[in-house]
Amino acid sequence: MSLYKVNKTIAEINEKIRKGKAVVVTAEEIIDIVEEKGPVKAALEVDVVTTGTFGPMCSSGAFMNFGHSQPRIKAAKAWLNDVSVFAGLAAVDVYIGVTEPAEDDPLNKVFPGEFKYGGGHVIQDLVAGKTVTLRAEAYGTDCYPRKKLEKEINLKTIPEIFLFNPRNAYQNYNCAINLSDKTIYTYMGVLRPNAGNANYCCAGQLSPLMNDPLYKTVGIGTRIFLGGGQGFIVWRGTQHNPNVKRGSNQVPRTPAGTLSVLGDMKLMNPEWLVGVSFQGYGTTLNVGVGVPIPLLNEEIAQYTAVKDEDIFTQIVDYSKDYPEGGPIQSLGEVNYKQLKSGKIKFNGKEIPTTPLSSYSKAKKISEILKDWIQKREFLLGEPQQLLPSVSQSKI
Repeated sequence: MSLYKVNKTIAEINEKIRKGKAVVVTAEEIIDIVEEKGPVKAALEVDVVTTGTFGPMCSSGAFMNFGHSQPRIKAAKAWLNDVSVFAGLAAVDVYIGVTEPAEDDPLNKVFPGEFKYGGGHVIQDLVAGKTVTLRAEAYGTDCYPRKKLEKEINLKTIPEIFLFNPRNAYQNYNCAINLSDKTIYTYMGVLRPNAGNANYCCAGQLSPLMNDPLYKTVGIGTRIFLGGGQGFIVWRGTQHNPNVKRGSNQVPRTPAGTLSVLGDMKLMNPEWLVGVSFQGYGTTLNVGVGVPIPLLNEEIAQYTAVKDEDIFTQIVDYSKDYPEGGPIQSLGEVNYKQLKSGKIKFNGKEIPTTPLSSYSKAKKISEILKDWIQKREFLLGEPQQLLPSVSQSKI
């Protein structure tokens, strides 16, 4: 006998989507529905809640096959627009990572470096339809005799290319400050001395895994919005760590779950894959991710009604505690309503806050995903295995 008053399946919801009868709302919209009608009625009336996030996701990149040349080459080293790519896969298969800088970048020799171009920018250029220069070098074999290759390629001429991001859509993240007496340059942005500002990176109540904190509907095979196209969750993300402090609403109060995702880059959009330069740190890629949450029962409906004021994160010093790599000391706890207000109180003074992720873009992603489902252009993927709710080392 079920513990729930509402019991739906993904197959049943997909059938409603096919008939154009599914009720779909965004993660913003479900908040008022649950508050007004309660989780049971909300779960009865609503079938899918759409989420979204858009921000820098360093553990991202793309696999591509650049096509055989005449004579053939087995690339040992390769570059795209002078950005080194990993060629240790097969003759003409490579992987480009978003944090790889251009080969001639001065890096931090003149500090803080500008990092004007890197792997994330190459991916954006390709998705935008631009031509990039491929260079490859090889040692030569009987079956692959060519030793050097240079040619122009673009999304249309590349035989196969797909985004494969090992760690995206972090479930919560630190609020970063700097307690030292000098400005520091980090992947959390520029942090001014003596706690002069605070940076954060999460869409809060719209963020995918905040709306399913215990991963009861998401896993391997879940279909998602990825980079403006459709993709899939293919594994737990690297650093997936569900065994963290959680609130009574089960939302983690520190970084927790992550997603490994995959999708066809030829169907993506440069609005949702944007190369980014972080002064003094390096390059990365802003990635748009949206996950539909099926309301299978009232428990999941209640989870999706989470609000910014009920999502907390920890204030962390990025001048000492974070870089030293020991246990992270929390300097205080703050919720996302406070962060999004533009200022928080820390040690008795108000300091400005800046998001690295875009809430307006996250909202747009949730609305696009909602529209796709309502137009019967997007069916839910049935997870073949849910994300682990405890770390693998604990199993």
